[in-house]
Amino acid sequence: MTSNKPTTATNDAGIPVASTEDSLTVGPNGPILLHDHYLIEQMAAFNREMIADRQPHAKGSGAFGHFEVTHDVSKYTKASFLQPGKKTEMAARFSTVAGEAGSPDTWRDPRGFALKFYTEEGNFDMVGNNTPVFFVRDPMKFQHFIHSQKRRADSGLRDNEMQWDFWTQCPESAHQVTWLMGDRGIPATWRHMDGFSSHTYMWVNAEGERFWVKYHFKTDQGIQCMTQDEADQMAGADADYHRRDLRMAIERGDFPSWTLKVQIMPYEDAKTYHINPFDLTKVWPQGEYPLIEVGKMVLDTNPTDFHTQIEQLAFEPNNFIPGTGLSPDKMLLGRSFAYADAHRARLGVNYKQIPVNAPKCPVHSYSQGGAMRINNVSDPVYSPNSKGGPVADEQKFPEDAVWATDGEFVRQAYTLREDDGDYNQAHVLVNRVMDDAQRKRLVNNASGHILGGVEDPDILERVFQYWINVDETIGNRIKEKVLAAKQGN
Repeated sequence: MTSNKPTTATNDAGIPVASTEDSLTVGPNGPILLHDHYLIEQMAAFNREMIADRQPHAKGSGAFGHFEVTHDVSKYTKASFLQPGKKTEMAARFSTVAGEAGSPDTWRDPRGFALKFYTEEGNFDMVGNNTPVFFVRDPMKFQHFIHSQKRRADSGLRDNEMQWDFWTQCPESAHQVTWLMGDRGIPATWRHMDGFSSHTYMWVNAEGERFWVKYHFKTDQGIQCMTQDEADQMAGADADYHRRDLRMAIERGDFPSWTLKVQIMPYEDAKTYHINPFDLTKVWPQGEYPLIEVGKMVLDTNPTDFHTQIEQLAFEPNNFIPGTGLSPDKMLLGRSFAYADAHRARLGVNYKQIPVNAPKCPVHSYSQGGAMRINNVSDPVYSPNSKGGPVADEQKFPEDAVWATDGEFVRQAYTLREDDGDYNQAHVLVNRVMDDAQRKRLVNNASGHILGGVEDPDILERVFQYWINVDETIGNRIKEKVLAAKQGN
């Protein structure tokens, strides 16, 4: 039962304060005194209370819950949290990619789907999206891609022409752009969208056998999407609609859930597979590698402090525990540095000691010092030592999530395989996955986006050819619709 009796106000050191309304002055009409330490603390804290926004994925929210394994996949992985019957606490954050912290939730944009599992062997993080692919496959392009989706340097305005200028010169983006311009480009709510690792990861079992894996979190609420008109109206009516929907659903006990399914590829298959299995712009056909059910994720607890629990929640793909690992996916390898470095820049070098990021298992590291360190450190603070400090155990925890490689140092794209064409899977998405009504909405969505700012005739011509390369019929329909609108017909 909550008491209505107020508690005593204090400063940040816990010292009771005389007033939360009046500054210390020389008489009631006199000047403010510099030694009013409580006033100074209040003003100084206010000036510093905002941390920098995330560069991408700035707008979002999340919740807490658990993941429970319902099917046995131990023959593929020894990861502790993936063993039969295991239940693990977790955190999730959903977001838009390009929008700033104050942007509408319902802009047409991929949605981030980031998860943190607090396992007994350390934190396992998955940085994913609500689409199984991405715009680029090399981290050298990532920064440029994000800049093309943000605001112009001269005017501070968003510019669709920048986006199409970038996309049409990066044909590997076609698969993701086709997803984006389709129905799933604007989910109705975060509860009604799937989540994907998108990247290929590695699993290792207790016998040391290695497998490649892709994660698919399938919404138990069913897929629901907004039309462009519905999204535009909601952006004006409630810019925080997705954030509000998730919080209210959990408050009323309507806990959203997702069923985790995975695709498993035997280690050796990757060497001769007809598409590059590590190319982030491609999917593995489920007819060749069917979905295998693993367990269920449930979100049942809202944050009580948005700043400390959501804004400071930090995900990184280099948080992988025994039985899991990275793959040769270039984007994943780039992100294994970039995410942790972003957190160090935004939150400080000791960001993993922030409670929401802290593992729920013992930590025995040799890290010391730095701003905001709160964990106690005792000697010895170096290794090797003869003072009883923590030691690595290669026998118990072998570094077995690895692969072999050799070759010259080059700056080149992936070697093309039989079915590695940039437009192939986008063509399949349009013709085998979408129905006539979905294709019609794709044409309308793409045309409207193009008409929203693409004026340069050279870029416009590249846009038309881009869609014709995806599908000739769809491309010509988009071209006709755009040109008719520009000519006022």
